[in-house]
Amino acid sequence: MNHVKQNGFTLIELMLAMTFIAVLLVAIAMTTIQVSNIYNKGLTLREVNQAGRAVSEELQRNIASAVPFEADPTKANTKYVVRDGGGRLCIGRYTYAWNYGSALKGGAGAPAIYNEYSDSATPIRFAKVSDSGGSLCSNPEANILRANATEMLTGGDRDLAMHKFTVVKSADAPVIGEALYAISMVIGTNDRAELTTNDTSCKPPAEGQGNENYCSVNQFDITARAGNKAGGN
Repeated sequence: MNHVKQNGFTLIELMLAMTFIAVLLVAIAMTTIQVSNIYNKGLTLREVNQAGRAVSEELQRNIASAVPFEADPTKANTKYVVRDGGGRLCIGRYTYAWNYGSALKGGAGAPAIYNEYSDSATPIRFAKVSDSGGSLCSNPEANILRANATEMLTGGDRDLAMHKFTVVKSADAPVIGEALYAISMVIGTNDRAELTTNDTSCKPPAEGQGNENYCSVNQFDITARAGNKAGGN
């Protein structure tokens, strides 16, 4: 009787092959997740930085074409209005109005919304408002119409917000009609579970309770000169 020898994989060989394939698939999945996390974190960082640069350039450009203004919020003629939930800065033809991220999210202990559109009762993030003469600072409770405003920060997936905004007149030269202003802003995402208590940074990964890949906060410090004859209209 002739015996035919059959070649094939033993059970142990099959198990080893399946184990190898399983480990390879897990490694591919983990790599994909890691790459996706890095990608999303990069997009968040870029969006915050782009928004900060856009706001900084906007402020510098319009302050340069404006006459020097009072930036002490305690003065009656101030062009810089401060509230717990937000503020206003009136320069030249435009007023910038904002609510802080903590006010936008609301909740227990949150400051009240300061700026909202009177025709829709929608809270403002950071808006550029046509306001020749600065009436929105002369009357800090004046209404803001949506048709007169352009939002410069967006909600969207990253939920960007202004967390801090300060203006200080750092130098004044009334003889030549110029003044320097130091402006400091903190702009970032607004996931309250991921932000530190002062809203100036994201919590470490071990402490955050949201999605750390969608959290980014950056501080932008600029100097702007009002009455700049080279940049004026």
